[in-house]
Amino acid sequence: MVYLQITLKIAAANRTAAAGIYQKYKAPFLNTIAGAKSKELLVRDEDVQVLHGFDSQENANAYLQSELFTADVVGGLAPLLDAAPDVRIYQTA
Repeated sequence: MVYLQITLKIAAANRTAAAGIYQKYKAPFLNTIAGAKSKELLVRDEDVQVLHGFDSQENANAYLQSELFTADVVGGLAPLLDAAPDVRIYQTA
């Protein structure tokens, strides 16, 4: 399993809107992105993380180049961000 972790700095006032974007694109992610296995929203006081599960690192990287990510997700989240997202890919042992 491979995990794509995206950490977002989003002010508390904008978190409801960000959660709406997560909900809007969760099903299209799971149904149309090659190798997509899971998607979870993790909320902490200091930030919000979206954890995506994939079957391979290649598919995780491909998602980052997809129109769903670049146009829809990033386009929707961009006005809500207080800083650039931190994007990391992890491989399970």
